[in-house]
Amino acid sequence: MDMKKIAIVTGASGGMGQVFVRELAKEALDEIWIVGRNEQRLLALKNEFGERMIPICKDLTKNEDVLSFSDILKTQHPSVLWLVNNAGVAKMAPSKEFSFSEIEQTIDLNCKAPAALINICIPFMERGAKILNISSASAFQPVPYINLYAATKAFERSYSRALNAELKPCGITVTAVCPGWVDTDMLVREINGKKVHFPGMTAPEKVVRKALKDAKRGRDMSVCSLYVKCQHLHVKLLPQRLTMKIWLHGVKNYL
Repeated sequence: MDMKKIAIVTGASGGMGQVFVRELAKEALDEIWIVGRNEQRLLALKNEFGERMIPICKDLTKNEDVLSFSDILKTQHPSVLWLVNNAGVAKMAPSKEFSFSEIEQTIDLNCKAPAALINICIPFMERGAKILNISSASAFQPVPYINLYAATKAFERSYSRALNAELKPCGITVTAVCPGWVDTDMLVREINGKKVHFPGMTAPEKVVRKALKDAKRGRDMSVCSLYVKCQHLHVKLLPQRLTMKIWLHGVKNYL
């Protein structure tokens, strides 16, 4: 009996997660496991796309919820063709304002959960399987005032590219997806009464389609727009101190 072919998408209940689900629904998959904390939104996706959608309501900041995937996979024993680690959290604020729980949650969700889920899923992956970790253009350099978020995304980018090299002999591709500003509800549109300007903002559909295409091509990093490609080159050429000064100049009106 053939194993069922599945995709797992975390953070599926909103933003880019929903777009990943919609795009992966076009693939030859038996099931898409949609993971998130908002059960109603997960059920809405199931109502939209039908029985192939398997809602899994989990909080990936909790160790027991992450580890529970091991038992689910051992019971179902599917072939995991796609793992999309999309769940994440971000906050723009001076680092001194973060509570311990906010620091812990950010690191757990953005770093620990993806790494753990990958190790849990690898035994159920065959040649041709693909892992996408949603990093960010903020991973390219230190970014004051989104320092913690940017640092976690730097971890995801580095981890993904190194793991891609490790898993290449197994035929498994790992891709760090590094978009700039993406037009989702995750963005804070106003700070201290001032409307925030997001240069180079991109539609989530464009980011997701490029990410899936790059993963199929075996690339270890996906950079979507010309704006972000130029940013990537810019931070390679300029000293990081200067890059941070340019960033600080851009955000000073919101502080």
